[in-house]
Amino acid sequence: QVQLVESGGGLVQPGGSLRLSCTVSESISSFNSMAWYRLPAGNLREVVARITSGGSTNYVDSVKGRFTITRDNAKNTVYRQMNSLKPEDTAVYCCSAEGGKYYWGQGTQVTVSS
Repeated sequence: QVQLVESGGGLVQPGGSLRLSCTVSESISSFNSMAWYRLPAGNLREVVARITSGGSTNYVDSVKGRFTITRDNAKNTVYRQMNSLKPEDTAVYCCSAEGGKYYWGQGTQVTVSS
């Protein structure tokens, strides 16, 4: 089975930055897309950033201009650079590998607080 391991979460002050990493046990180029999902308290999982195998990206409006999703196929890793973090960005973020089946990591906690 495909395994995804996220890292890079932590506690930052408002306006700070974090870069999340998601390392996949198989070639990420074999998937149609890679994505980051958010699991805020009391809410269902929602996609916040996605990058396709062709390199196109999309973001939810709330993170446009602040978050950037990238990938390194040689390292089987997808990244999400998060800048200008806000308290409302606080959540568990999960990585997803999307193809014929969808695979999920366990998530990494991002907390934005002063």
